[in-house]
Amino acid sequence: MSAVSDRLPAFPWDKLEPYKKTAAAHPGGLVDLSVGTPVDPVPELIQKALADAADSPGYPTVWGTPALRDAITGWLERRLGARDVTHRHVLPVVGSKELVAWLPTQLGLGPGDQVAHPRLAYPTYEVGARLARAGHVSYDDPRELDPANLKLLWLNSPSNPTGKVLSREELTGIVAWAREHGVLIASDECYLELGWEADPVSVLHPDVNGGSYDGIVAVHSLSKRSNLAGYRAAFLAGDPAVLMPLLEIRKHGGMMSSAPTQAAAVAALGDDEHVRLQRERYAARRDRLRAALLSHGFRIEHSEAGLYLWSTRDESCWDTVAHLAGLGILVAPGDFYGEAGEKSVRVALTATDERIDEAVARLTA
Repeated sequence: MSAVSDRLPAFPWDKLEPYKKTAAAHPGGLVDLSVGTPVDPVPELIQKALADAADSPGYPTVWGTPALRDAITGWLERRLGARDVTHRHVLPVVGSKELVAWLPTQLGLGPGDQVAHPRLAYPTYEVGARLARAGHVSYDDPRELDPANLKLLWLNSPSNPTGKVLSREELTGIVAWAREHGVLIASDECYLELGWEADPVSVLHPDVNGGSYDGIVAVHSLSKRSNLAGYRAAFLAGDPAVLMPLLEIRKHGGMMSSAPTQAAAVAALGDDEHVRLQRERYAARRDRLRAALLSHGFRIEHSEAGLYLWSTRDESCWDTVAHLAGLGILVAPGDFYGEAGEKSVRVALTATDERIDEAVARLTA
């Protein structure tokens, strides 16, 4: 066991525990803005679909039901502007974190291969490379990387943690560069429906990929848009030459979503209204929290999309964490996402209106 666990970095969230205790001791209670976990109810139509599928005694399939594949392809064309998407272009997965962590291994990467990810990034990109015993390298612009031995390039737009959005032109250039050098692109687009000051675009859009899915896959999740983090519902879409071998590997591994979860995902992908309502909730929370942080002396960087405000007071992120913990507010230190985040903190919008209002009151007192 240690041979595997020793490859992994220390779990960073354990370092927050002392600050969480400080914040929890505040007379008004803890306002936890550190983790981006949904707090609003699962929409009723999705709950109903889950319940209606509760009598599912047989094994589900790894590829999902035809209804689920239809729902995914329909959503990709309706929402992302993708064209000519068939069932061979999609693959359900058991939550996007599972996919990110195990994709390098399932692609057959190993020692000598390189996996690239943004300099400020979700830590699981690096974890996935380490699990596969592959190397990992970070970038500001992937086109400046040495393509030798680079096998997998992670994009993340909108970004976690910064909320930065890659423009259509940037994505087009990156796709062309990756194809020129034979590098597979995996684009993590889990926050794509949460653009505020930018309109995020997918690598699956024909303006970006030239009408071809060769060498690109996109990762999408229902956790944020539909409050389904507890359901573990996500999917890959893109190059069938990548997805169909992955399907066979995942069949052998039994990596399948439950039948009720698949039914719930069909309902979630077929309804845009609940997404609109959830966006309105987050937009209102974002406006209030952003104004309060600015009034408290913070500077907000990027954050044009997603569920976080990337904030700085130009000091050590841990000094900022300690300061806010003294106000009963817990945030994530920026260095959890790379050394480049050492002077920033990630402030999540995923708290109830009551807790957001409490944070605003403390920041503006």
